[in-house]
Amino acid sequence: MEIDAFQELQSGEGQALLALLRDYDPGQELALATRLRREHPAELVSAALGQARLRQRARAKFGGDADRMYFTPDGVEQATRTTVGEWRARRFAALGVRRLADLCCGVGGDAVALARAGIAVLAVDRSPLACAAAEANARALGVADLVEVRCADVAEVDLTGYDAVFTDPARRGARGRIFDPEAYSPPLSWAVAAARRTPYAALKIAPGVPHEAVPADAEAEWVSDGGDVKEAVLWFGTGAAQPHRATLLPGGHTLTGGRLPDPAVGPVRRNLYEPDGAVIRAHLVAEVAERVGGGLLDPTIAYLASDTLVPTPYATAYEITDTLPFNLKRLRALLRERGVGTVVVKKRGSAVEPEELRRKLRPQGPNSCTVFLTRVAGAPTVLLGQPA
Repeated sequence: MEIDAFQELQSGEGQALLALLRDYDPGQELALATRLRREHPAELVSAALGQARLRQRARAKFGGDADRMYFTPDGVEQATRTTVGEWRARRFAALGVRRLADLCCGVGGDAVALARAGIAVLAVDRSPLACAAAEANARALGVADLVEVRCADVAEVDLTGYDAVFTDPARRGARGRIFDPEAYSPPLSWAVAAARRTPYAALKIAPGVPHEAVPADAEAEWVSDGGDVKEAVLWFGTGAAQPHRATLLPGGHTLTGGRLPDPAVGPVRRNLYEPDGAVIRAHLVAEVAERVGGGLLDPTIAYLASDTLVPTPYATAYEITDTLPFNLKRLRALLRERGVGTVVVKKRGSAVEPEELRRKLRPQGPNSCTVFLTRVAGAPTVLLGQPA
């Protein structure tokens, strides 16, 4: 979408079209577009339909705010979901940050979250369309007095007088995801240097970043939301005593550490713990093992076994009923014998695809079971259990 068409969406006619399209059915788009073009300019109808599609996609990240916001295709893909942005804004506010530079702001989702936490934000991006969307979003969500949007190269921004900087480099290119941190735009090395120019800073990176790429003076935080790992952030200036942190949303549970040795490897026990993905990415499985009195089933797989059941937000516990070597016929016979018709398949360290296994098992019956495909001391193993 061109910026002229975007600006037309701000007009009364554009707003009326967006309101009309709020809950439209994409399957009826062709007929709807044909009808609307009889009454409105074709370019405006196309822009409104495109924006309506983006808003529907964005609801998963922004909830009800999405229906008042403006997006670009890249903006929807790269934007931080509201729960994660609010968590980061609370951390900045707790550090006493009052003025912050948001570099590579995109459509302004983080800027809005920061402003809602009472922080004055300079939102910078080199895309005129992204900047127009960020300005529109600040107005639509009532924080325009705290958000200044500037269309510029982030390398040219003077950070003097700012308490903090937040940088979210572009990690996608024409060929998809970018895995080399130095190929980010701007590169990780530049963003780290910028982070060290203010008292506090946060730098968003890919969750799969190698731990050796984390600077020695940074605290690395992995954040999951609803059980899915969403991002990793390098924090500067926090004075954290532990190098790694895993944060689980929406509860806001935070686990720190990163200095314990790997847990001992032992046999299958009554309870199996499946650590949250953020815990695993942060290399904090040992901290969870210490809390639940558990050990690893295999030195390369993040499943923990323990004789005790200890409530913890950092792992899901299962009661294990059966342990057997992987054998499809034997597993199918056992599930049929027990009348298991609902099978949840989880795997770590197995090449078997869960959907393929579920199809081959052909489960039938009123009962349910969780099947774990994994390794125990290097041997392919099947564990059967139920949520504890």
